Amino acid sequence: MTSTPDTSDDGAPREDAPWPPGTPGLLALPSGRLVRGRALGRPLPPGPPPTFAVHLLGAPPPDPGWEHRWVAWPDFRLPRDPAAFTEVLIEAWHRSATGRVEVACHGGHGRTGTALACLAVLDGVAPADAVRFVRERYARRAVETPGQRRFVARFRAPVR
Repeated sequence: MTSTPDTSDDGAPREDAPWPPGTPGLLALPSGRLVRGRALGRPLPPGPPPTFAVHLLGAPPPDPGWEHRWVAWPDFRLPRDPAAFTEVLIEAWHRSATGRVEVACHGGHGRTGTALACLAVLDGVAPADAVRFVRERYARRAVETPGQRRFVARFRAPVR
């Protein structure tokens, strides 16, 4: 089999290949970094798997088969440890420069949208604009609760 810029000689997606155009749930951040939001309660979409994932769930998820971090975050609530969440999000932001990063919760809207909005803040979007940014570019129902909206509005990107 012949390789292309996004595949290895065996046809498998390269680790550093970006998400292909048209990938469901793809959010383009202002820097051009691409992050996929997804609902873990739905089947895995077609295409290459993530190279790194952030799972936002109340209990640890099963191993997805690729590198991932779990953030303890009950449905309709906020992360149990906001500092740990920020560390994981910074790691995801860095990895999104060269890999296929996915952010996912069970439904793909509340926790996922909140995390994507915080990623947008890390990427330079003002906290006051981040929810609108994600709703316009990812899902109109993203960031479901007033508490989640306040969390994004108060989220600050640490000094890099």
